[in-house]
Amino acid sequence: MKANILIVEDESPILELLALNISQAGYNPLRAISAEHAEKLINEALPDIILLDWMLPGMSGIDFAKKLRSNALTKTIPIIMLTARSDELDKVKGLEVGADDYITKPFSPRELNARIKAVLRRKAPELTEDILKINGLELNPVSHRVTGNNKLLEMGPTEFRLLHFFMSNPERVYSRSQLLDKVWGSQIFIEDRTVDVHIRRLRNILTQSQHENLIQTVRGSGYRLSTK
Repeated sequence: MKANILIVEDESPILELLALNISQAGYNPLRAISAEHAEKLINEALPDIILLDWMLPGMSGIDFAKKLRSNALTKTIPIIMLTARSDELDKVKGLEVGADDYITKPFSPRELNARIKAVLRRKAPELTEDILKINGLELNPVSHRVTGNNKLLEMGPTEFRLLHFFMSNPERVYSRSQLLDKVWGSQIFIEDRTVDVHIRRLRNILTQSQHENLIQTVRGSGYRLSTK
């Protein structure tokens, strides 16, 4: 799964350069030239992370960050502020309004990609390319392969995404609606019971390597991946 990264930057040359760097790093760039433009894109599909310039025409980046954090739909989207302001008080202000990180212009593509990866590791580990290993079960998001006790396990894309999410967030219980949002996406409208169908398919696949008990049902709450 490629992370969708929304870039909110009003200077076209900088916007296109950022989009190119993000694309080369393996992410999917989305472009907005103002806070108002960004809102329209967010209403169409929620991004996984937002790169937000401080100085924007109309609504400033700081005010837009406040607005995003006050909205239940967008309050958890990671935000990295982009700005030419290097004063410590400005950095503090950016973080206080809810930014997850702060990067001062000019910056190198390597630094930007490192910041993006660090934020994704904290906020959405299932969107990174890290190989995951739990109790002899190994998932490689780059090669899209899953092995259990060195045996290749064939599974469909939905089961792969579901397992990837669970392995990235072990020991946490997720309701059906949360799993629909996290794995299928908030813009996809399907019934909660669809989750049960794919959980059963995933467990059946994991029986081949005797890992089916990793996926636990928590009565009245949902599902979790547990090693206990």
